[in-house]
Amino acid sequence: MKKSCPLNKNDMVELYIESIGSNGEGIGRVDGYTLFVREGVPGDQLMVKVVKTKKSYGYGIIASILEPSPDRTEALCPVAGPCGGCSLQHMSYQAQLKAKDKTIRDTLCRIGGVDPDRLDRIMEPIMGADNPYHYRNKVQYPVRDNMGKIQIGFYGKGSHRIVETPRCYIQDTYNENIVGLIREFMVEKGIKAYDEVKHKGLVRHIVIRKSNEKNIFHVILVINGQQLPEVEVLKERLMGLDLVESFSLNVNRDKTNVILGPRMIHIDGPAYLEDSIDDISYRISPLSFYQVNPDQTLKLYHKALEYAGLTGKEKVFDLYCGIGTISLFLAKKAAHVYGVEIIGAAIDDARENAQLNGIENASFYTGKSEEVMPRLYEEEGITADVVVVDPPRKGCDESLLSTIVDMSPRRLVYVSCDPSTLARDIKILEAKGYALDKVCGCDMFCHSSHVETVCLLNRID
Repeated sequence: MKKSCPLNKNDMVELYIESIGSNGEGIGRVDGYTLFVREGVPGDQLMVKVVKTKKSYGYGIIASILEPSPDRTEALCPVAGPCGGCSLQHMSYQAQLKAKDKTIRDTLCRIGGVDPDRLDRIMEPIMGADNPYHYRNKVQYPVRDNMGKIQIGFYGKGSHRIVETPRCYIQDTYNENIVGLIREFMVEKGIKAYDEVKHKGLVRHIVIRKSNEKNIFHVILVINGQQLPEVEVLKERLMGLDLVESFSLNVNRDKTNVILGPRMIHIDGPAYLEDSIDDISYRISPLSFYQVNPDQTLKLYHKALEYAGLTGKEKVFDLYCGIGTISLFLAKKAAHVYGVEIIGAAIDDARENAQLNGIENASFYTGKSEEVMPRLYEEEGITADVVVVDPPRKGCDESLLSTIVDMSPRRLVYVSCDPSTLARDIKILEAKGYALDKVCGCDMFCHSSHVETVCLLNRID
């Protein structure tokens, strides 16, 4: 029988790391009691100091490495440990892929009720990155005041403490030029960084987006005010950088953790960024979602298209469609695609992107997927042969799943950024007449614990 809590705070225990948790922690057990250990690698034999205990699990930190796992490696980034951006740089990349593949498998079995033997038959190898470094096309640097000193970097693990990052090994190195210039401007002009406790100071975040196709950048300064002093000076300096094409301000005066506010002030250059995935071009407005790993996005979308099995005759719903990235891929092979997205600016982009690519068989609707799809189905009689969903981490609303089941498409392609909610929704769908047929992981977020998954479910006739 398991003991409820055999350990106390500050205990020192020898621990073998068996697996990786959802946040990248190593997991080991003492007399059946689970310990989560930051930066533990499966295969490590560690001496661990217990720092927190609960009834059935606790947390520890590494006191010493008695015998390192063969998968343990030296992190390339000198601040990978304290920084919250990368939780797995201390593991070899192949070990990261293995851990993420196991996370998908274990979660589908534990939460989704999928038989392990069946999963072995239907799950494809995880799609890893050819180059897991410097892959991100978007970065959001918090800018904070620390006793009058400007701090720019990323939040430390589990905190809002800024870890200064002179170089980030998953971002484009050109960002360093942009951040350095903005820092110098703020110091020279006496412009205050944001203090989130007092809700004072002006500059809150530096957001940088990159067009992978054109190798150009859009710089967005998020401010706690209606204007930036001497903005023309900053404009001239930023636009003087050879790869910066656009500069905008974003106004966010709310006391919130949300980074971007609703109001954009465009300063110079195009108000949007242009990029392409495969042979489809996109215009991306600052408030719109766009996948951050271009190379892996291409692999993911091709897999989703493969699973959709389109012949040119199908009507397709693309739910949570964003700026139409997947929709336009599908439209090339479908009779008609209906895209639904809650963010109006993204739908504006989607419609413009359809025109940009000469695609006429795609219609886009603004609103919650769980509200728009039932309306189109029940009031306008629009049905679908294939449904594609790419929801946020919370997964699909249960009423939306019910509408999908009522509509009875032959195939459902589910793209997920959270294995737990994916497994929950698959269990619901399998109970309502669909069968999980294929599963494939995709490492969109190299060196983090996150993993993307694409699944195919077929209707049971």
